[in-house]
Amino acid sequence: MKLSEFDYNLPEELIAQTPIKKRDESRLMVLNRKDQTIEHKRFKDIIDYLEPGDCLVRNNTKVIPARLYGKKATGAKVEFLLLNRIEGDIWECIVRPGHKLKPGTEVEFGDGILKGIVLDVMEGGTRKVAFKYDGIFNEILDKIGLMPLPPYIHESLKDNDRYQTVYAKYEGSAAAPTAGLHFTPELFEKIKEKGIDVANVTLHVGIGTFRPVKEENVEEHHMHSEHFYIKQEDVDKINNAKKNGKRVIAVGTTSCRVLETISDDNGLVKPTEGDTQIFIYPGYKFKCLDGLITNFHLPESTLIMLVSALAGKDYIMKAYNEAVKERYRFFSFGDAMFIF
Repeated sequence: MKLSEFDYNLPEELIAQTPIKKRDESRLMVLNRKDQTIEHKRFKDIIDYLEPGDCLVRNNTKVIPARLYGKKATGAKVEFLLLNRIEGDIWECIVRPGHKLKPGTEVEFGDGILKGIVLDVMEGGTRKVAFKYDGIFNEILDKIGLMPLPPYIHESLKDNDRYQTVYAKYEGSAAAPTAGLHFTPELFEKIKEKGIDVANVTLHVGIGTFRPVKEENVEEHHMHSEHFYIKQEDVDKINNAKKNGKRVIAVGTTSCRVLETISDDNGLVKPTEGDTQIFIYPGYKFKCLDGLITNFHLPESTLIMLVSALAGKDYIMKAYNEAVKERYRFFSFGDAMFIF
């Protein structure tokens, strides 16, 4: 399967630079796999496509202000992006300029309230970094860190909360699970009133999810590992839907990847904590997932491959081309798609 098969032409002006004023007023493209139809709605209309007994599975991770600007003892400026906590105060980080940050280099952030020492160069060029500070690490990040917006967003974010879902709870992500950005508390109330269960997983999103695929043969691509867990109360909701012949619908590709990592062949799940490197592309047979709420993804990305595995590549490429023609907004702050 060739990488070029997942390419499409996207005018740059369709890449959303800022969030829409009201979360659930974004547009929604609805794909019915059985009928092969494409409908154009508003996100708040999602409730019309959900049925009593369905289970929505969302990722309640919280983005940390993971981008740090500091300087070396020489005064040279550097940038760190926290990817994931290895243990204690030791993190894997993307650093710039990478070639100048060798093991033993010490960096100061926020006038010295945080210091980092490069311990090692990891696979792919990331760095293992030990941080030193007085106080609470997350409080220091809140003071001096910036939200790690994707590189295709050039506008500054006026309100950090708009790069968090309204249900974000557990800190640890280097990027938002963006399909969830469309939901409001009021919409969730309506969803619950309709008899639809809402379950949570926690997967801390790493930048690896968005790393470009460089192999022309996509099967040779290796995913970056991401940490996740799911609790018993959420497992019960998912299994209840499956046992009753109802649908399990993932809010976002991160929730989807957790479900497919932990599911047995009958689509049932159990409480689990671990790491996933699952790479879903056409040919994959879904075990747990019945539907997916997702944003529009970058050309030739692992995420467009995942949605192609669910809906079929030709159908997805047709939908993407229609989204371009209809002037949908793309990527993190863009519009949504519901595949069922």
